[in-house]
Amino acid sequence: MLFYILRRFFLMIPILFGITLICFVVINLAPGSPASFTEELLPKASPEAMEALKKLYGLDKPLHERYLNWLKMVITLDLGKSFVDGRPVKEKIKERLPITVTLNLLSLLFILVVSIPIGVFSALKPGSLFDRALTVFVFTGFSVPTFWIALLAMIVFGVNLGWLPISGIQSVGAETMPFYERLLDWAKHLILPVTIMSFAGLAGMSRYTRSSMLEVLRQDFIRTARAKGLPERVVLIRHALRNALLPVVTLLGLAIPGLIGGSVIFESIFSIPGMGQLFYSSAMARDYPTIMGILLIGALLTLIGNLLADLAYFVIDPRIRVKRDV
Repeated sequence: MLFYILRRFFLMIPILFGITLICFVVINLAPGSPASFTEELLPKASPEAMEALKKLYGLDKPLHERYLNWLKMVITLDLGKSFVDGRPVKEKIKERLPITVTLNLLSLLFILVVSIPIGVFSALKPGSLFDRALTVFVFTGFSVPTFWIALLAMIVFGVNLGWLPISGIQSVGAETMPFYERLLDWAKHLILPVTIMSFAGLAGMSRYTRSSMLEVLRQDFIRTARAKGLPERVVLIRHALRNALLPVVTLLGLAIPGLIGGSVIFESIFSIPGMGQLFYSSAMARDYPTIMGILLIGALLTLIGNLLADLAYFVIDPRIRVKRDV
């Protein structure tokens, strides 16, 4: 087990290196630059001033040299300074990373807690009214754009009904509230973004759980367990569900990048001061150090999430442990 973790950890290093290389090249080859963005704000700036600005940002150097300089800083845990306000990128990410991680963890937890029971119940009652309603829900979740659902939910629950706040993560003056009121206010602000972020994943995961559960229930070992006289609860939970979760765990690892990428959209829509909103504003300002810092953290979180999914697969499936022991 320890050898497997170490091997996967060291394998993450070249993958992370390749991701940063591709991202750095694509970002720098994209139209526009920090100097051109400044020129749009200051159209009367002289060519000499623009050249001095490029030299200040290090944009006068070749692309490979800029990447190597950035890589040297990353190795020393320095992500550089923002082109916009001159603040260290590490500090800007440190302020917003907990918010984005909290959003993604809550969305992932919501998907698991809701989709697995729905999928299992649908598999136990195939062709029922509930199963058909689940099919409609799945097709809706895959076909309807989530940003449109977010805007619709904001209008209905935030504007028309006034039940939930539609922006930010806390109300004005929340710092002076008692702890339980501040916690309730924080929860009310997160209901809409977490629910909407989970919508597509909830639809897909429940469908995959249903398909996997149906396949497992047809296996011979399930009939053998029932023939032994085991209670139906034991057959479903200890034998069927545990084996049905294997593909679900794999899909869970693949769903993590989608959640992190979706943060850019939902944090912008709901005005949540997380990494997604910071990434969007940095991309508009061509703030290369901040963009690369966010992409690096996002890639690292994705690789760690996939590693945790593989470890969960290792724990759930005893056949993998037997193969590695052999």
